[in-house]
Amino acid sequence: MQTDEIRFIFAYDRWATRRVLSVLDGLDPTVWTRTDVVGERGLGAILVHQLGASERWRHGLQDTGESPEPELEPLPTIEELRERWDVEWAAVDAWLPTVTDAFVGYVHEGVPVWQMLVHVVNHGTQHRAEAATLLTAEGRSPGELDLIDYAEERAAG
Repeated sequence: MQTDEIRFIFAYDRWATRRVLSVLDGLDPTVWTRTDVVGERGLGAILVHQLGASERWRHGLQDTGESPEPELEPLPTIEELRERWDVEWAAVDAWLPTVTDAFVGYVHEGVPVWQMLVHVVNHGTQHRAEAATLLTAEGRSPGELDLIDYAEERAAG
């Protein structure tokens, strides 16, 4: 996998996450804060975990020594979560241009970095799907979240 492909899947990940975040306005607070809906998490906790995992993987791949765990903090408001995603996306925007094909191809403990990067996006897909299911049950479907929908939208310009 090449760096331009990594950038594409990260752009898709952001597009799909924004679609989920875009349908949260006016959500009943009890739906946001509910727990034990999917495993031990509810909607808010699922989306916070998705953010935390993205942050941890980026920090790990950048070798910053940081390991953010927003899951251990009090549940943020929807707006606070959006703001945290904006901060994370800005950090990704600063980092991705520095990622080289050599880095993407590097093998760490038997696993190529490109597979780790794909995992980050795939992990987000799992949690967006969980969130989308819960939101659809509330009459707030984020719509299609498939990568092909992003690719077609992008191609149409």
